[in-house]
Amino acid sequence: MGSGQVTDWQGKHVTVAGLGVSGVPAAKALHGLGAKVTVVNDGDDARAREQAAELEALGVTVRLGDGDTLPDGTELIVTAPGWKPDKPLFTAADAAGVPVWGDVELAWRLRKPGAADWLAVTGTNGKTTTVQMLASILEAAGLRTAAVGNIGVSLLDAVLGDEEYDVLAVELSSYQLHWAPSLRAHSAAVLNLAPDHLDWHGSMEAYAKDKGRIYEGNRVACVYNTADKATEDLVREADVEEGCRAVGFTLGTPGPSQLGVVEGLLVDRAFVENRQKNAQELAEVADVKPAAPHNIANALAAAALARAYGVPASAVREGLRNFTPDAHRIAHVADVDGVAYVDDSKATNTHAAQASLAAYDSVVWIAGGLAKGATFDELVAGAAQRLRGAVLIGRDRALIREALARHAPEVPVVDLERTDTGAMLQAVREARRLARPGDTVLLAPACASMDMFANYNKRGDAFAQAVRELGA
Repeated sequence: MGSGQVTDWQGKHVTVAGLGVSGVPAAKALHGLGAKVTVVNDGDDARAREQAAELEALGVTVRLGDGDTLPDGTELIVTAPGWKPDKPLFTAADAAGVPVWGDVELAWRLRKPGAADWLAVTGTNGKTTTVQMLASILEAAGLRTAAVGNIGVSLLDAVLGDEEYDVLAVELSSYQLHWAPSLRAHSAAVLNLAPDHLDWHGSMEAYAKDKGRIYEGNRVACVYNTADKATEDLVREADVEEGCRAVGFTLGTPGPSQLGVVEGLLVDRAFVENRQKNAQELAEVADVKPAAPHNIANALAAAALARAYGVPASAVREGLRNFTPDAHRIAHVADVDGVAYVDDSKATNTHAAQASLAAYDSVVWIAGGLAKGATFDELVAGAAQRLRGAVLIGRDRALIREALARHAPEVPVVDLERTDTGAMLQAVREARRLARPGDTVLLAPACASMDMFANYNKRGDAFAQAVRELGA
């Protein structure tokens, strides 16, 4: 099971590590190809049992409550992306010389001859939005495409399904890239790099290295962020095909081989004739919704990948105009008494919250939750001038409170201990008390939500509901 395509799966002993979004489709696909599949899973709860029953009915072996022991005879492991590389299962596989692939690697190996090219996107923040913008632009160009990968649409389904695609817009997490050694995209972008998931990767270097794998073997363009030197360093280190170009995006005036912004226009100086002198207008800044700085950067990255694929400028404009952002991403909920209420519950880490806070001049900030090992000094120091007040919720709120005391001691802070369902309503009421007309009350938690809510969507819904109650 080296680096080539595996054509005969008949009777191969494959262990799938983890049920869930990627494990179940992987097990079904491999079973359908004739492999002898065993699924191992740490958990043994009601949901796992339900998924196990579904797979066992097909003839797949499932082992619940033990994800650490390597089943006898295993020739390949296909793992869920979230499983940590230091798990005993992988140590045992390594000792036995058994390769480990992720679901992305499996999808890449199972592509049919002449299959769709992949335009791939990773980064600490903005991945989903950029991939959705990219798919919208590709559609506007009349191409058969889909936004797939870490975005919730299984790559395996896209690769093995009956629908034929010209090109796929693929969102990849650092976990997925870690387990995808032979992936070779047509073109790829790393949007930004900030400390995240360090508990999983072990170090910032390891995290960056996994992100950088997205550039390996690119054929046409490696797209990087000129404002984030680490992304350019990854391009330099990548082993790409001859003729592949480094293409930067910037919120300023672009140089040759860059996309950027000039007088309210998104312009391309990379994919034009005589790029030393010429620039091609792609769209207006006003075509990007919302036109917050980090979202304009997302649009430029999407445009760069689309242009690398040969898409005309008119399709970039049309695609950006047609695009509607997902809920809970800098979503304007309402204005109440001259104060804007904005839901950016998706800002689950400090880097995302930093981008969100930078979009407004005077903010009452609602923040807190699970810090996932993050520190908040840099975030608070950078935003201090914009803060009218802060309302802190969630388990790790003390970390943010201490950073505020150090870097913004004059900003009034309300610290809410309660974690029940009414906590968000109280947080919004406290924020209203601190806000003045012209301010923005911004939910940009800089933390994960699972201490108080099922997910960031539920947290954002609770905020929007509380704002509606204010307005009523």
